[in-house]
Amino acid sequence: MRLFAPALAFLFWSAMALAEPPNCEIPGYFLEGQYELKRVNASVSQHRQLTIAVLGTGSSILAGPEGPRSAYPARLEAVLKKRLPSVSVKVVTLVRSRETAEDLAAGMSKLLVDQKPDLMIWQCGTVDAMRHIDLDEFRDALSKGLETLHKSGVDAILMNMQYSPRTETIVALGPYADVMRVVAQQHEVPLFDRLGIMHHWSDTGEFDLYVTGNDNVLAAKVHDCLGRGLATMVMDAAHLGELEPKPAQ
Repeated sequence: MRLFAPALAFLFWSAMALAEPPNCEIPGYFLEGQYELKRVNASVSQHRQLTIAVLGTGSSILAGPEGPRSAYPARLEAVLKKRLPSVSVKVVTLVRSRETAEDLAAGMSKLLVDQKPDLMIWQCGTVDAMRHIDLDEFRDALSKGLETLHKSGVDAILMNMQYSPRTETIVALGPYADVMRVVAQQHEVPLFDRLGIMHHWSDTGEFDLYVTGNDNVLAAKVHDCLGRGLATMVMDAAHLGELEPKPAQ
């Protein structure tokens, strides 16, 4: 049986139903790390501006008229603007549906010229897992893309796949997630472990990913929490805490 990204996305989002407002709790070990975002720090500190490009497949967006404003890239931008009120923040979403890591890496140089980001958040892995791309080829593609970013002086965050209990027996994501973790360590870039975070939310009951539904309400809540988690990672890895607004006296 051959599944494509839209089918996987449908299975995932159909597993979500209305729930109480989440608290977006993410254990610190998912977000803390030793790798810094030096370009982000310099751009914010010296120029008071920050441009982020989110490069990914279909799971970086949501359907419907409110989809773009509810998806995690838009939520990331909103949170960073609130936490960095004196900084001009722009987050651009670059969706490349059904493209493998190799496809995305091949177009990386052009994207850098067109968008001129300070930070590239690279979301990938699902399409490769669905197509059973050789793990060594997957590793090489990730390394190629990160080397392009480093040579251009652009910071990077790798983001792995989304989690759904309804599809984890259909698509073997684990080996690809393991490769992404190793490559992130080798290239000294932060890894946003979306797979682990969402698995944690499912295990703790933060989101019931088993319940069926056919709307974007809970999906938007998940994206909101992902955007908040990403913002925390960016702030911490770029040491931007001192630029947060001070509480009123």
